[in-house]
Amino acid sequence: MIQVSVCGEKIQVPRGTSFETIAKRYRDRYDSQIAVASCNGKIRELFKLITKDCEVKFFTTKDDVGHKTYVRAATMLFLKAVNDVYGEEAASKAYVEFTIGHGYYISTRGAFPVSEEGAERLKARMKELVEKKVPFMKRSMSVEDAIDLFREKGMDDKVELFSYRMSSQVNIYEMDGYFDYYYGYMLPNAGYVQWTDVCPYADGYMLLLPTRKNPTVVEPFAERKNLFATLVASGEWGQKVGIETVGDLNNGICSNSMSEMVLIQEAEQERKIGEIAKDIVNRGNVKFIMIAGPSSSGKTSFSHRLSIQLRTLGKVPHPIALDDYFVNRENTPLDENGDYNFECLEALDVKQFNEDMVRLLSGERVELPSFNFMVGKREYRGNYKQLGPEDILVIEGIHGLNARMSYALPEESKYKIYISALTTLNVDRHNRIPTTDGRLLRRMVRDARTRGSSARRTIGMWPSVRRGEEENIFPFQEEADAMFNSTQIYELAVLKTYAMPLLFQIPKDAPEYLEAKRLMKFLDYFLNMPAESLPNNSICREFVGGSCFNV
Repeated sequence: MIQVSVCGEKIQVPRGTSFETIAKRYRDRYDSQIAVASCNGKIRELFKLITKDCEVKFFTTKDDVGHKTYVRAATMLFLKAVNDVYGEEAASKAYVEFTIGHGYYISTRGAFPVSEEGAERLKARMKELVEKKVPFMKRSMSVEDAIDLFREKGMDDKVELFSYRMSSQVNIYEMDGYFDYYYGYMLPNAGYVQWTDVCPYADGYMLLLPTRKNPTVVEPFAERKNLFATLVASGEWGQKVGIETVGDLNNGICSNSMSEMVLIQEAEQERKIGEIAKDIVNRGNVKFIMIAGPSSSGKTSFSHRLSIQLRTLGKVPHPIALDDYFVNRENTPLDENGDYNFECLEALDVKQFNEDMVRLLSGERVELPSFNFMVGKREYRGNYKQLGPEDILVIEGIHGLNARMSYALPEESKYKIYISALTTLNVDRHNRIPTTDGRLLRRMVRDARTRGSSARRTIGMWPSVRRGEEENIFPFQEEADAMFNSTQIYELAVLKTYAMPLLFQIPKDAPEYLEAKRLMKFLDYFLNMPAESLPNNSICREFVGGSCFNV
């Protein structure tokens, strides 16, 4: 017998008891489905066996690691259904592209039909697998055997990925004869994946799953046409240049072809910025360019590059940061934890902003504020502005797309731009890279360089940052006149050099360690790429340093 500490109790269990057995015993202590366990601080899948005395903690689908595990299992369940309904080749070619809200877009790449009938057949097969509680079997095999297996299955993307793997072993998941690879943890069996839906969309299917907030509710799919189009265009560009997966990227780094790829990517981004500038000028009445996007989306570099393009078209742009309209610190609203909530709209003096902008629009000379973050007060330092015929204000801040932020300004005088780092590079066809991971790594590297902040602090703050984005930015995406994807296809290989030393500094007993370990394992897929080839106006320079802009 061994001793297990769980939920404040110490119990005796036979050696070799599974975490799932103990989870069932304590199920009523948790408000949602248990997904994974922590044993002495290390994440363990529920089907793993306990072999020594330990302290056990459980994570549910309301927790980040639990929700990711549910998504991973649901994805494999869907692909197993594709395999059973349309065949092995269809499953191997299916591509898990990106998320739209709580929908996971999986394109067929022409390997199997897209229709309502197809969705119903896939859902029916998924339901059968759930009812039978078909297990997700984890198998450890040598990298060489895994390469042989996936080459036989026609999964060349995994063959390329594993060819750069340093360890000698790799974990493969099997589900009733269907083999696949996933980075991260898995649920014990399909019976845990009770809440899913599938609907046809564009050239593929939307796999609809619950959110962390409501882990037993699958909401109907809500279209975001502009966001979808932007993501599809980015993915198609990756296809054109031959870099869709980490294996493709590593091949490019090994072949010394990335210097040219950097120039191509930068030229493509500059072309799109130029098109946005032309659209602004062609509208004629625009005086306020409102730029918004989530944390670490590259808003500052984008604003500078857009301003340069506007100058080539005869405009005189003036940058304005909405942060300069923060209310004084003592008037800042508090969140549910009693901390300052700098993310909400009420943290800004919206009334003063609108009064200043209306006066500028009417031709008056106006002194604009600057916010002193050291003392937490708004100050006036003689920054006067008066708009001439060709002057245009480039306004950047998280609330830029919210109509309440600029309620007093005529709609025809505003041009709204949504910018984000919309990662479309995949680990392989079935393992997408969450957009939030790229932005978190960007912010971690930049905060360490410009603010002396530790990776632990950045990771600790990230959930609060994400809540602010969900409330104040993402709901207004579709109201933008233009969307810009600031991600560069090679940037994670560049960020790795800077991020890994920061992540290694997080102690194992810190609450942030599990997330740090996940990110380190993720970055391990990438070969390092030096930053020397990046031009000094690159958006990536905003994070790694060396930008010609004041960022």
